[in-house]
Amino acid sequence: MELQHRPLPLQPKRSRLTLPLAGGRVAAGFPSPADDYIDVGIDLNEQLIRHPTSTFFLHVSGESMTDAGIHDGDLLVVDRSLDPRPGQVVVAVLDGAFTLKRLMRHHGRLRLEAAHPDYPPLELHRCGEVQIWGVAIHVIHPL
Repeated sequence: MELQHRPLPLQPKRSRLTLPLAGGRVAAGFPSPADDYIDVGIDLNEQLIRHPTSTFFLHVSGESMTDAGIHDGDLLVVDRSLDPRPGQVVVAVLDGAFTLKRLMRHHGRLRLEAAHPDYPPLELHRCGEVQIWGVAIHVIHPL
């Protein structure tokens, strides 16, 4: 899975955009009585972005992470200030090209694993230049 173009940085000034938040939660199992009112507002900047100066958006290209719920054309929110840990989905730069995979430890060594059976893992000790560029913290896609 490759990432399209260059990362899109956040604007330096965060403008507050509060959208209405319906009271309660929506049941994903059995239906529950609906609340007939709108509760407090929600600011998506506050919900999605903890570190504005190190957060970027990237468009996803490819199918290697579909089993992780990340699809071609999705928008990723990537935080470069986080320390990457095994189990996290990361943006890596391998020999100058961006890729999106899950960082895993296998037999004591780090590797990048796709979330699709058609893509083999990338053993980092066998790759040339490797940089873990950032940690994917959110994915935004249409339903």
